[in-house]
Amino acid sequence: MEWLFDPTIWVGLFTLVLLEIVLGIDNLIFIAILADKLPPHQRDKARLIGLSLAMAMRLGLLTIVSWLVTLTTPLFSLGSLDFSGRDLILLLGGVFLLFKATVELHERLEGVAHTQSGPRVYAGFAAVVTQIVVLDAVFSLDAVITAVGMVDELGVMMAAVIISIGIMILASKPLTRFVNAHPTVVVLCLSFLLMIGLSLVAEGLGFHIPKGYLYAAIGFSVVIETLNQFARRNFLKNEARLPLRERTADSVLRLLGKHQRVAEEPAPDETVAAQDAFAVEERNMVSGVLTLGDRSVRSIMTPRSEMSWVNLAQAPALILQQLQETPHNQLPVCRGDVDDVLGVARTKDLIGALLTHKQIDASDAGLLRTAIFLPDTAGVLKAMDTLKRAHGQLVLVADEYGVVQGLLTPIDLLEAIAGEFPDEDEQPALRPLGPDAWEADGTADLHLLEQVLETDALVGEDADYSSLAGFLLGRFETLPSVGDAVEADGLRFEILAVEDRRIARVAIRRLVQEAAPAQEK
Repeated sequence: MEWLFDPTIWVGLFTLVLLEIVLGIDNLIFIAILADKLPPHQRDKARLIGLSLAMAMRLGLLTIVSWLVTLTTPLFSLGSLDFSGRDLILLLGGVFLLFKATVELHERLEGVAHTQSGPRVYAGFAAVVTQIVVLDAVFSLDAVITAVGMVDELGVMMAAVIISIGIMILASKPLTRFVNAHPTVVVLCLSFLLMIGLSLVAEGLGFHIPKGYLYAAIGFSVVIETLNQFARRNFLKNEARLPLRERTADSVLRLLGKHQRVAEEPAPDETVAAQDAFAVEERNMVSGVLTLGDRSVRSIMTPRSEMSWVNLAQAPALILQQLQETPHNQLPVCRGDVDDVLGVARTKDLIGALLTHKQIDASDAGLLRTAIFLPDTAGVLKAMDTLKRAHGQLVLVADEYGVVQGLLTPIDLLEAIAGEFPDEDEQPALRPLGPDAWEADGTADLHLLEQVLETDALVGEDADYSSLAGFLLGRFETLPSVGDAVEADGLRFEILAVEDRRIARVAIRRLVQEAAPAQEK
């Protein structure tokens, strides 16, 4: 009974049980495939009978092999080496394990999977059990040889086989799911087989390798893999805290090759293929759609400073001239100030009223429609729903104090997805000047700038601004002067014009010289 208190025995038993279970995974997969050919009510019974017969077969093989390895009488010599029956068994078993582990590693790394093919038919119960036993005989060879190579006591070998088969019988389904979900565990155990196979070859050639060395290496690897599994679980847990839509959007954008720069490391083949398959405009459109739900209405509306509106306090002649020159088919109608909104009217109706009555009657319900207001804290999806119910009418955006901040039309939503569509009296908010150089209005949308400039450094998660001017004011923390500049993510922003206490125009240039070290690295 002294062996009960030998820690080496227990370490060897634990390690051998683990290896026997992993070596039986392929066996379990094939048993599952064969049992699946039976009617559902017979599958568990076939699996139980097949694994029980496999255990008996392994115990029988262990007895035979353990007896054979006691044959130490030399049979022949090659040079200075004498080979006995035991040496030949160990040598052939080691070569078999090396071959088996190498083939399995190749299949795992190359992605070769066991799959069921052919038409689905129900087979006879006896035929399926017979096939399971035959397969068990084949798959038991590496398990038996591994047991002989790991420990010296026959009782420990048999105990390990009984325990491992018992575990596989009780937990075959969850065990298969665990191994399939953690392929690194299988690869690690196959590497153990390589070590054991090398040890058997060395034993067969007369070089003894202490079992403690194998146990130490296997134990250290198991500890490292355990830490790796904990780290992976924590990574997945932290990743799961992000909203599913945000994770999906990020994955799709990576697939489309978003924000690929010349200075970055060469992209993998998959990314290159994605760049060839999707044009820049297509990637920007998909990016606009996927990020639409995260944006506020302030980021897509036409700001107050750029609004066109009719001021009834002006002379009718001036109003008529404004209406004839405007490219817009709808305008807010106000009196004296844009915050005093009387309603919204179509341009052609206002022109008709001026030509017919020489004035605009604010009390005419057929001329002015009630303005629709939306809070500036609303999201784009809410704004989209409001526009659907507006029946083609523009929507005004106001803050918590009722001050009009801008207006919103379906064109603004389309621009958030597909880029700018300047009116006749407008020019693009971002204008290219040459390679890696642009001029932008202070009102330029940051999401549009991120797409064109290929950067992620402009839109902050907690930022309360949506324009380039807001981004720069947040960086300067004061109203800048012409010529002031700031750098961010390899881009230089220089103030070109400041009008009415706001940033009007900005020069943007990519700092190409900063990309050189990244290429040389």
